[in-house]
Amino acid sequence: MKKVYVNEERCLGCHLCEYYCAFANSGEQEMFKAFRLGKNPAPRIQVEDGKGINFAVQCRHCDDPLCMKNCIAGAISKVDGVVKIDPQKCVGCYTCVLSCPYGCIVPGKDGHSATKCELCTANGGTPQCVQNCINGAIVYEERGE
Repeated sequence: MKKVYVNEERCLGCHLCEYYCAFANSGEQEMFKAFRLGKNPAPRIQVEDGKGINFAVQCRHCDDPLCMKNCIAGAISKVDGVVKIDPQKCVGCYTCVLSCPYGCIVPGKDGHSATKCELCTANGGTPQCVQNCINGAIVYEERGE
């Protein structure tokens, strides 16, 4: 299965991946509308800035996801290798946030559900963070074990 991978040696820490991710999941058709007048869509990828190294953190779509095992509402499922959260089932307990060893699940903007990267499956299937990374630091590919 294809997954998002980051080459931290190529990451500039520009945060463009965050903006394009937030825009892709905002429901707006134009970027300026997604970010104007106090709208602040949340990205599902986060760039961590370190001393001399930057890297983007997003869901790893684990083979055996702890978030799914620990979800008390059964809101997390794995469909064709993609770990997804059903916001209609999520009760906002945030056990998944605590369970994720990578810190890739965050409380949603609505205040009662969690959110995470779903590989832009609802937005055309090509992750926007990958498509818009100007330095090619983020790739979407299948790798051998």
